[in-house]
Amino acid sequence: MLEETSGEAKWYVVHTHSGYENKVASDLEKTVENRQLEDLIQEVRVPTETVIEVKDNKKHEVERKLFPGYVLVKMVLNDESWYIVRNIRGCTGFIGSKTDPVPLSEKEVAAMGIKVKSIEVNYSEGDSVRIVNGPFEDFVGTVDKIDKEKSVVNVTVSMFGRDTPVELELDQIEPI
Repeated sequence: MLEETSGEAKWYVVHTHSGYENKVASDLEKTVENRQLEDLIQEVRVPTETVIEVKDNKKHEVERKLFPGYVLVKMVLNDESWYIVRNIRGCTGFIGSKTDPVPLSEKEVAAMGIKVKSIEVNYSEGDSVRIVNGPFEDFVGTVDKIDKEKSVVNVTVSMFGRDTPVELELDQIEPI
């Protein structure tokens, strides 16, 4: 039986059947959403890279998995979270011993390109902001929700006379 950890979410590596990485990730995300366990299992990623392949003298951008057969999960490890992840179809287990998953060190997480630094923003929910880059550049809106874990902010902008919710990166907006 696993003991409750410090309550801090850590990154764990989950082994999957080959070719089932995206299916395991999406099933896990749906289960977390359905059971409202966002506080236990915070993020699920299948690390990929974009590679340019040349076929028949034409360049094609192709997304490849960096670690085929593995999914990264940021979670607070306890009996419930361990059980949920282990029982996702296509999941064969955690990296580590069968009963004691080993979290990735901060150095390993950084080497995989996962951001571990917290981002400080100088705006809060309800503030008026200007979008500084992207397709909505120079639009003005109101901050609805800030998600520092995912590095996104939800902003409502007025387009064509209607309020439209837009999800942006934290650094795409500035306070007015």
